[in-house]
Amino acid sequence: MQNLPISREQALELLKRYPQTEADFNHYLESEVVMKKLAEKLGENIEYYGMLGLLHDVDWSLTKENTKEHLTKAPEILKKAGFDQKFIDIIVSHGYGFDCAGLEDKKRTHKIEHALAASETLTGLIHAYALMRGKRISDMEVSGLKKKFKDKAFAAGCDREIIKEIENIGITLDEFFQIAIEGIKNIKEHIGLS
Repeated sequence: MQNLPISREQALELLKRYPQTEADFNHYLESEVVMKKLAEKLGENIEYYGMLGLLHDVDWSLTKENTKEHLTKAPEILKKAGFDQKFIDIIVSHGYGFDCAGLEDKKRTHKIEHALAASETLTGLIHAYALMRGKRISDMEVSGLKKKFKDKAFAAGCDREIIKEIENIGITLDEFFQIAIEGIKNIKEHIGLS
């Protein structure tokens, strides 16, 4: 059984202990809802998936000045909050392939790792597209998002290959886009979208 040592409220408090920008905080909330919607679709533990999304960048505000350090402080912060090694390993896995915390040569192998990496990456594309549409997500269509996904110049920092990892868990890109848009729509007023 996947038990969580802290509540969502406590997780938010944990994030607020560190100076957060509004944009970063919005990203955590978006990642949380996309993971929850994905868990619903997959029949997985919704709260567990949500917590992974919410806390995946728990050390970002401490390390973004030197991104090579990203995910070096997260294990200690999460351990102190009572999370087990499995949860911590999943969190760290979203940095696999990046030049941070010595993770460059690591590869994601578990479904839940692909889910987290793809979800948190897709939020950037959706948010950028919403901003381009005058902050509107309420009428965002999968077809429009797909066009932006194919346009490599749009939100160039969003790694399309990571988003495609969702296919490793038996979900098509179209399904994933729909899940993510629906999830983020549910919290639009909390993240400055309409």
